[in-house]
Amino acid sequence: MVLSDETQSYLPTSIKWEESNLYQLMHQYGFRSMAELYHAVKKDPNWFWSEMEKAIGLTWHKPYKQAMDDSRGIAWTRWYTEGEMNIAYDAVDKHAKGEIAQKNAILWESDGGERRQVTYKELSHETDRFAQALLRLGVKKGDRIVLYLPMIPETVVAMIGAAKIGAIVIPVFSGYGSEAVATRVEDSGAKVLITADCFYRRGKQILLWQEAEKVGETCSSLTHVIVVEREKDLVQPSHQQVKWVTYQSLQDEGSDESPLIWLDGETPCMILYTSGTTGKPKGTVHAHVGFPLKAAQDLKYAFHFQSKDTLCWVTDMGWMMGPWMVFGALLLGGTIVLYEGTPDYPAYDRLWSLVEKHQITHLGISPTAIRTLMSHGTQWIQAHNLSSLKVFGSSGEPWNKDPWVWLYEQVGKKRCSIINYSGGTEISGGILSSFPGLPLEPCSFHGPIPGMVVDIVDAEGTSIRNDVGELVIRQAWPGMTRGFWQDSIRYENSYWSRFSDTWVHGDWARVNEQGFWFIEGRSDDTLKIAGKRVGPVEYESILVSHEAVVEAAAIGIPDEIKGTEAVCFVTLHHNIAISHDLEQELKILLAEKLGKPLKPKAIHVVTELPRTRNGKILRRVLRSAYLGEKLGDLSSLENSHAVTEIQNKDWK
Repeated sequence: MVLSDETQSYLPTSIKWEESNLYQLMHQYGFRSMAELYHAVKKDPNWFWSEMEKAIGLTWHKPYKQAMDDSRGIAWTRWYTEGEMNIAYDAVDKHAKGEIAQKNAILWESDGGERRQVTYKELSHETDRFAQALLRLGVKKGDRIVLYLPMIPETVVAMIGAAKIGAIVIPVFSGYGSEAVATRVEDSGAKVLITADCFYRRGKQILLWQEAEKVGETCSSLTHVIVVEREKDLVQPSHQQVKWVTYQSLQDEGSDESPLIWLDGETPCMILYTSGTTGKPKGTVHAHVGFPLKAAQDLKYAFHFQSKDTLCWVTDMGWMMGPWMVFGALLLGGTIVLYEGTPDYPAYDRLWSLVEKHQITHLGISPTAIRTLMSHGTQWIQAHNLSSLKVFGSSGEPWNKDPWVWLYEQVGKKRCSIINYSGGTEISGGILSSFPGLPLEPCSFHGPIPGMVVDIVDAEGTSIRNDVGELVIRQAWPGMTRGFWQDSIRYENSYWSRFSDTWVHGDWARVNEQGFWFIEGRSDDTLKIAGKRVGPVEYESILVSHEAVVEAAAIGIPDEIKGTEAVCFVTLHHNIAISHDLEQELKILLAEKLGKPLKPKAIHVVTELPRTRNGKILRRVLRSAYLGEKLGDLSSLENSHAVTEIQNKDWK
């Protein structure tokens, strides 16, 4: 990696490279460079993954015979063959018996400011009692349990408790309506639904139990609904197709006797559903020795997370980063902060207040959230002591330079590494990452996470450099999904059908001359205008660099001459008036930066862009609404009014 003078100015100081977990790993095995480590992984993956499970500290009730068995083909690789373990033991029970038994495993803060804390010993007892409750309800190994819960400690208890008896948890987004939840219950054949009577968002009470009741009315596989009561007398189901029981009554009936059973490491522990552009959601299956190991490995080596650290990722348990935070941090003996609210409620310093109160060392936050907070100035930061922070994490969407620099300089005070982290639900974590202690280039990645054998290829699958191509993975890894739930053909077609023995992830990527990696957007988002391929991020980065623009999104629409033309949407700072002159100014800016052939057909100012709760802009929905097409799956959409605004406007 060649570093320019400009790059060297972004050298965070909170973690020295020579002190980082990744450097120490390389030093332990005598590797002088990342390239040497990558080569060793490619040459002998069995060796590498055998060392990784030891580094994370997995406990084997029965030793495994082979770290990696790809005899059925790379897409169906099996890991740690014939070994018996249980991820709940290593995430909780092991710590509850050791030196950190009285350490906080969970710190919780509600939307309204209520706080709770749960030690490892308390968490062990709570998960034992919940596992016993599931057994009393008739749940057995392999049964599916849907978690329709907000970010509260009981969500973690349910996740770990189910794992203790070999049940499979299915976390779903707490913002879903009943139809989206029912789709996942029906597809999985879930036996139990766990919900809460309510949660709070921006001071408003959301009655979650009412949506859960509708699910119970329509899903024949359900036998019980377990409800966590946060308020008194809220739950009054009018239909009783399933039996309703309270979480607390179940816990009160339990004992401290552990019901944990030892399992083959390939036993499924979780199904995470991802929304497709068309068709039903995909249920990615994850094993006890897969998702948790990958999450912990990434946290340890890409984020330099240690047992003394505290992690908060602003997310929902229905998105991958929720379970990733739980399993990864608890396996490493750290502390997690579950936050129910939003980064800017009741004031724009809520997130910084959270950091100060809970002494958060590792903060996961989306570029969208930073762009929003950035628009309100730095006075909200200055009111708080953020010296506990060491690392920022970001995943799920690309950065633009200005908000990246603002986070680095204004919030992190040039001390904290920004770990750009890209992968997916099917990966169980990251493909590419930045690494603490190394010089940063804004919006970039240092490269593949150790263990991930990654390449960039052209349309024929040939490796390329100095150009944009498809991001692919050439070798299996333990965190890879064990297929889609009851749909192996769809899994193979989705990732393995294009090139032989190669996972095609669906991202465009490139490596610059200095060796930094960049994600250029999703393959299906990429625009091809007059024969030139351009990512929407290129338009969006330029637009948000303008002082009037807060956020931007670019889509492609059909054009008879160019094939595709770009149309851009922007939101403006609150004190900026919409005008034809501003729209023309933005068009000219794009033409100057990208070239006249790529000048957009139109730029439209909107009140909001359609997004998920964790901030990801839904370009697919934006395009469909603009063109008057069917909107497809909207289960992850948070602000439906943004779509309605686009549908109802006359854009001529």
